[in-house]
This record gives sequence, C-alpha cells and structure tokens, in this order.
Amino acid sequence: MKLTGRILHLVDDAAALTAQLGGADHHATAGDTYVYGVNTDAMISGRACTFGYTPAILGPYFLQDFLEVVPERGIVDAGFQVVVGGDAYGSGSSREQAVVAHAGAGIELVVADSFQRIFQENMVYSGMPFTTDRGVLDRLAAGEDVDLAAFAADLPPFFRAVAGAGGLLRYGTELLEGRVVPEYATDPAPRPMNIAEKLVAARTWTGTGRPDGIASVAPGDQVLARAGFRGMHEYTTGMVVSLYQEAWGDAPMYAPELVAAFEDHFVLIAHDAVPDFAKKARLAPAMQLTAEMVEACERNGIRLHGPGRSHPPGVCHRVVVEQYAMPGDIVVLTDSHTPTAGVLNAFAFGVGSTAMAFALRTGLVPVTVPKVVRVEVHGEATGGLSPKDLILHLIGDPFFREEHWRERPTDTCIIEFGGPGLEQWDVDELSVLTNMTVEGGLMTGIVEPCGPLRDFLARTRGSEALELLVSPDDGASYARVLRVDLAEVPLTVATPGDSRNRAPLDAHEDVAVQNIVIASCTGGSLADLRAAAEVLRGRSIAEGVRLTVTPSSTAVAEEAESEGLLALFRDLGAVVTPPGCGSCIGNGPGIPLPGETTASTTNRNFARRMGAPGPVWLVSPAVAAASAVTGHLADPRRLP
Repeated sequence: MKLTGRILHLVDDAAALTAQLGGADHHATAGDTYVYGVNTDAMISGRACTFGYTPAILGPYFLQDFLEVVPERGIVDAGFQVVVGGDAYGSGSSREQAVVAHAGAGIELVVADSFQRIFQENMVYSGMPFTTDRGVLDRLAAGEDVDLAAFAADLPPFFRAVAGAGGLLRYGTELLEGRVVPEYATDPAPRPMNIAEKLVAARTWTGTGRPDGIASVAPGDQVLARAGFRGMHEYTTGMVVSLYQEAWGDAPMYAPELVAAFEDHFVLIAHDAVPDFAKKARLAPAMQLTAEMVEACERNGIRLHGPGRSHPPGVCHRVVVEQYAMPGDIVVLTDSHTPTAGVLNAFAFGVGSTAMAFALRTGLVPVTVPKVVRVEVHGEATGGLSPKDLILHLIGDPFFREEHWRERPTDTCIIEFGGPGLEQWDVDELSVLTNMTVEGGLMTGIVEPCGPLRDFLARTRGSEALELLVSPDDGASYARVLRVDLAEVPLTVATPGDSRNRAPLDAHEDVAVQNIVIASCTGGSLADLRAAAEVLRGRSIAEGVRLTVTPSSTAVAEEAESEGLLALFRDLGAVVTPPGCGSCIGNGPGIPLPGETTASTTNRNFARRMGAPGPVWLVSPAVAAASAVTGHLADPRRLP
C-alpha cells in the first residue's frame, strides 16, 4: 500500500479532530493524547447497525458523532486511508460491523497501541491489516510501498495460517477438505492447569478423524477447540448466515441442535415509552434484520427465542444460563457479554460473525489460550455491597484498566473467580462478575465449583451435571493471584464514558439523576429486581425521575410477577416492560431524553450507547433504586 489518502489520528481533542476533518493533516507529537478505548459503539453505532452489514451501507456512519464532532460521511468524504488509535482500540461489542465500517469508510490499515481481543480477531478473520508498530507511519509518509501482508508475519501461527489462506472461512474450507493440520503440537507434556486451560485442552482439535483433546495447553497457545452451544441475535444472524452461504452454500451446520437464535435486541423498540426519534431512526430497519433472522432460522432448522416464537423470549445471555450452558462447555455467541455463562463453570466468550459462521460449519472455534488471573473473594458483603460493586472495583483497578498483564499484542486474559466469599451470592448475582469481565478488556470470567453453582445445576440440569464441574489442579499457574477482602470494597460506580472509570459512590452523591434504568443481562435478573424492590418498598420515586424496569427473561418476569415485584414497580409509576435488551443498546424504554443524566444497572456506558447523548453512570440495582427515591446518586443505607 502506498499512501494516496490521509492519516486520521484519533487524539483526545475535539478541535484537532475537527481540523483533520476539514483537511488539515495532524502531525503527531510526544504530547498527543489518544482516546483511550475507542469502542465499537463509537466506530459504528447500534442505530447504524440496524441498516445492514455491508461496507457500502456502514462506511458513511464510521465514527459518526465521535467526540461529538464527526458528521455522517465525515470520514469517507475526508479521504482517510489509515486510522491511528491509542490503547484498548476496539473495546466493547463483538459486532464485526465495526471492522466492516472501517473498510467501507476507505480505511486500509489500522494502527493502535493495543487492540481488544474480539476486534483484533475480527480483523484477522476478515482480512483487515493492522499493527501496533507506529514506525509504519513514517514509512508511508516517506512514500514507501508498504507490504500490508507482511504484518501477518508478526502474528502467532494460527493467525498467520488464517491470513495465508485468505481469511477464516477459506481456511475452514481447507479444513473441511482435509487439507489442514493443527498449527500447534498435539502431544504436549502434561502439566498442572487452571480451569480454563483444562477446559480448552479437553476440547482441542487434533486433526481430521482423530479424537479431541490434548494433555495440556499454555497461555499464548492458539488452538481450535470443539464448541458446544452457539448463539446469535438479530444484529448478527443475517450477517452470519450471509457469510456462511457465501462460503458453503446450503451445506449442513454442525450439530444444529446446539444452536439457537434470539430475538432480544429489537423486541422493545416499538414500546409506547420509546421516544419517537428512536423509533423513526431504528424501527423499520430493525424489523428487516429480524425478518432476515427468522427466515434464516426457518430455512436452517435453528430454534428461535422471541415473542410468539417457538421458544420463550429473553436476553440471550440470561436464557443461555437458564437453559443451555453446561459446566466444562465452550460456549460462544456473537455478543461480547457471552462470558455471563462462565458462571456455570464454562469457558464462554464472544465472537464476531465470521468466527460464528466458521463454528456453525465446522463445530470448531479458534481460541488463544488466555493468561489467567485468579481472584479469591473473602469476607462478607455487608452494607448493600453487591457483585456489581465488586466487578466495577476490579476492572477499574490499574492492573486491568492498563492491561499490566499484557506482554504481546495478541495476549488474552481472563479471571478465575474463587474463594469462600462466593458462597453468599446466588448464580444470578455471580453472573454479574463473569458478564462484566469483558468490560475490563478481558476475554471472559469463569467461576470455580461452589455451593450456589452446585445448587443451581442440581435444580436446573440434574445431578449428573455436577460430575462435569472442573476445578483447578494443585500447582496450576496464574499470571497473578489477587485476594479481595470485601470489607475493603466500597459501593462503587462507573463514571460516564467507560465501565472501567471506577469511583466510590460516596464521592458522587451530589450528582443529580433523572433517568433510572434497571435492566439488561447484568441488571435485570430476579436477584437484581429483588434488590431494587427491597429499597423501593414503602417509598416513592422523586419528582422528575423516570424509572424503567426490564426483566431479563420470561422466567424472571414470571417469578417477579408472582412475588409482587413488578406490581410494586408499576404502583410506583415505573415503566415495566416485557423481557429484552432495551435501552442498554438504545432500543427500548429508558433511552435518555434531552438534558437527562442516567443511572443504570447495565454493563456499558459508552457515549451514546443508550441511544442518545447524556451522561450514564453504572450502578448496582440497590443504588439505582435509592437514586430513584432521592433524585441523585444515593447510598441506600442513608435513606430515611
């Protein structure tokens, strides 16, 4: 590639970005500060993703409203060819549309100080060149014709093989034709392993016609592993099936009985409480994507969860925990919050559309074996302390926020949760810990066998599921072991912009809030609704405050109704909706109105993530309820 276009520097300076859009070239200096964690919501909004998934459709919306200055077509019309970012580039969603949007906007090379796992994998699998070496910018400026394919030489063996094959799906065709052998050793020596390593090793592909499983894996290894449950939703199913058909036509899917699709992200757009501006922008194209998903499911025999469908509606992650995931499984969905299922002692992580198409056809999924940080939880959760407070406290720690665990660009990391402190929370509550590991730039979280997990499995899966539980070996190695005393964890919030922006609640109790949302895969469980109801019972909502409550599944809604929780919320004037993702991604009641500040139990608070401008604070359900009572961020222990 020769530089025939321009270089876009995503510096944290709206005026400098505006100047670049106007035609001024930015000359990088040591004093530049690049935006931390340029996220996939910023790259391509949830609204734009309803329009489709091709470069021509998405390109004009690349980085729209970034730093509140980029207009529609702003990047396309300015003629940028290279984009330069800072650390944690590609945070957030697994949406492969973010990579497609780069290509559609004319971007041919991405340069950043570090990349987040799913986004980096999506670039590898779809063929977008990238590097962490900023020296390439000087080479391009000097007129050099840079060989973009050469960047693959710096990648691990599996990534190199995929790049050499022309992408993951072409690699998959070669695998199915028996022309691929593992890019890794299939006869490693045994070694003590942690939970994640044991799960991956047991399911590692060893070659065509050979049984799965090898003696050990180690951090940094890249293997193909046998996937168990696989899932998609409306934003992604059309793209996945399109990629699948382009590569393999009507060839049968591997183990379709272990596949499901979920109508959860769009089911609340038409609700009466959704602002007209959101309906006008999203409803029609969202229904088109839903229709594509329904048609694909009917044609391929894929079970479908949704209102009026063959299986009950609910947020995919909650339903997977309720019905599908099993201990020891490898679980993948086209959604970054797939780690929710790690609460069941499964290795669960989000993937992009190309990786899902590959998994649907081959039954395999690429895994970069992660480094593992063991977090041992001790003490009692008193004073309203919840798992939401704990995980916000953890991912905001510099060790995770600044990725001190990272040594190489392609390193991945997870948290293994253990310790006696886990015993006091149920599976609903513990799933918040695994769900939000991705918000800390991590691949997933996994919970060691504990009492609440055993009780849940025995009740929902049968006693035989207990035999599948996996514990770490004596002598297993970890990147770090953190001992957390709950007595030292404060009630914690995330300040607007990123879930890693941790802060103690008591430092921000003067923040006025007008919009309260109790919802999502990490804030709408039965345990969450009970915690909020306990605070609200006998009290009233402050004047000028809106409260939205969205149960996360049909089972949750039915139980909450039977316990009188939903009636309590309705009697207080809250908008109580059917199950769905809703305002978490700007598609339901609770979207911020002009001038509002939001306190939300959701897991992500990127700018405009909830469908409109306005600061969003992440809080626990109890704090959300207390804030609804007072009209400002509030500690429930201090209520009259």
